[in-house]
Amino acid sequence: MCCEKLSVRGAAYACGLIWGGCVLLVGLANMAWAGYGQAFLDLAASIYPGYHASPTLPSVLVGSAYAVLDGGIGGVLFAFLYNLFARSKKD
Repeated sequence: MCCEKLSVRGAAYACGLIWGGCVLLVGLANMAWAGYGQAFLDLAASIYPGYHASPTLPSVLVGSAYAVLDGGIGGVLFAFLYNLFARSKKD
């Protein structure tokens, strides 16, 4: 039985949208309820240059854009490695 290959593009889109959506939702929730997810947003701000974890719409959009890009890159790497290792193992 052989393993199916993952779509690199599909994995990039899925991971980018999921991670970007998480940062977007937490950022919007932080705007609505002061302090919500602040530690998470501070962590993201320490990773993404130019992003500040402030409860403003421009800040939330910048953090979400960084997260979409970051998640997409992670999805590409995951799918590439999965396909590499799935191909090397023959059952």
